[in-house]
Amino acid sequence: MKVLVTGAGSLLMREVAVALATRGEEVVCMQRRTAHFPAGVRIHQELGDISSLDAVTKAMTGCDVVVHGAARVGVLGTWNEFYNTNVVGTQNILSAARSLGVARIAHVSTPSVAHVGHSLVGAVATPAVTGHKRAFYAESKAVAEIEALNANNHSCAVVAIRPHLVWGPGDTQLVGRIVQRAEANRLAMVGSGDALIDSTYISNAVSALVAAVDAVQVGASCAGKAYVIANGEPRTVRELMQKICDAAGVPFRPKKVPLSVALAVGSLVERIWPRIGKGEPPLTRFVAEQLGTAHWFDPRPAAQDLRWSPTVTLDEGFRELHRWFLEQPKPPTQ
Repeated sequence: MKVLVTGAGSLLMREVAVALATRGEEVVCMQRRTAHFPAGVRIHQELGDISSLDAVTKAMTGCDVVVHGAARVGVLGTWNEFYNTNVVGTQNILSAARSLGVARIAHVSTPSVAHVGHSLVGAVATPAVTGHKRAFYAESKAVAEIEALNANNHSCAVVAIRPHLVWGPGDTQLVGRIVQRAEANRLAMVGSGDALIDSTYISNAVSALVAAVDAVQVGASCAGKAYVIANGEPRTVRELMQKICDAAGVPFRPKKVPLSVALAVGSLVERIWPRIGKGEPPLTRFVAEQLGTAHWFDPRPAAQDLRWSPTVTLDEGFRELHRWFLEQPKPPTQ
């Protein structure tokens, strides 16, 4: 089986490509810059921009299945930047698949496409909704998922996979940001820190996407549906942040910020950051809502339709993360 994996510059998609290649699949990766894979893993790389239909078509030629994970993430950027990568990129995947006769697509989405600011407790993957005025990322991914699932038909099967808060060794998003802010004594905890959230250890997210590759077939029970992927072990925001800090060996001294204050500060930051800031803003309304409200999900649909369940517990993942930090080069002492 020949598989196109887009977005292999990210930790998750790189590991998906490695997992597929390791089990013997012919893997083609498409991303903007050369990705680095373990020695001995045979993966062909096609460098190109997902917003170019010609580049996507070239990379997809001869493939049997697509795992589309290329995306613009984060909170920094204009609507056009998010739209061109996340929406136009998905449209190009669908268009190229139609023209080439590719009949199986696993679309990587996010639970935030259905998160509108209130708590999600034991939730299933409700349909994506547009109107996420507080986050271009969530809005663009919602539009993209809707288009992807609408493309599911009798000749092409599409499944949407929503991994939730993926973390693990090498993660620069959740882990990297928490550790950096803790080291700088700028770690904020929105609300009491008691909101229950689920997360996904990296190897579990990888195995879920591999399971989706195997499951997505025309007429399969998963075709045309979305699935939230998580460890199924809700923890409080406080515990998740503290465990990550403990694994990294950095002090856990968060500054508590009431949710109402965090939302107000986030709104202010959104207005002034484009003029005065560099890099990711310290807080936005979307981030405040994510940290201040519960969101955990029902794992049964993925178990039933994808025949997938997590194999690494959170505590095992934290131990692996700690071992990884111990192996990292230490900065020279002054």
